[in-house]
Amino acid sequence: MIFDRSCAHEWVHRLLPILEVALGYKKALPVRQLTSMKEFVEKFPFVKKVILDGTERPVQRPQDNEKQKEYYSGKKKRHTSKHITGSTNEKRIIYLSKARRGKIHDKKQLDEENLVEYIPDDVAIEGDLGFKGLEKEYENVYLPHKKPKGKELSALQKIQNRELSRERVKCEHAHGGIKRYNCVTAVYRNRVPDFDDRLMLNYTGLWNFYLDAA
Repeated sequence: MIFDRSCAHEWVHRLLPILEVALGYKKALPVRQLTSMKEFVEKFPFVKKVILDGTERPVQRPQDNEKQKEYYSGKKKRHTSKHITGSTNEKRIIYLSKARRGKIHDKKQLDEENLVEYIPDDVAIEGDLGFKGLEKEYENVYLPHKKPKGKELSALQKIQNRELSRERVKCEHAHGGIKRYNCVTAVYRNRVPDFDDRLMLNYTGLWNFYLDAA
């Protein structure tokens, strides 16, 4: 059976809410916001490590000059929409932030989400240098060592960076699992408010459901 574009568009918008309800029933959807440490422990009693990372997807360049500046990601050198994710060692994504415009820095977006303050102290938090400064605010945060200007990292620091990189690659695998779906890798052109955010939420849920069923 062949669908034309308008028909496919109509069915996606009709079926996406049903998919979201089903994934929620299967407890496959990531949380969008935490309100307390107690809530974290209740939802994720066996999680002992959270790997934080940002992920971006390309969007159509806005025609408005000021708006396009907000969507332009210096990291990706294109216009994007950005999420912060929290993954486990099992590559399951337990947290997904709301979609933000690509210009926002990872650390600023994370601060505005108030996520880290609700993760218990006995849960290790790992991230990349996009969250630089977070390790000064929380004792359970582990980030790579940044090479000093004009100097080299010590042998121990290089070893620690390699070990952290081996751990953090699991979140990259999780992002790769989500982006097997074309809806979250192709340039986003839809103008329905918040629809890009709901797409990312549902496809993250599908990835988690895949892990549960594997």
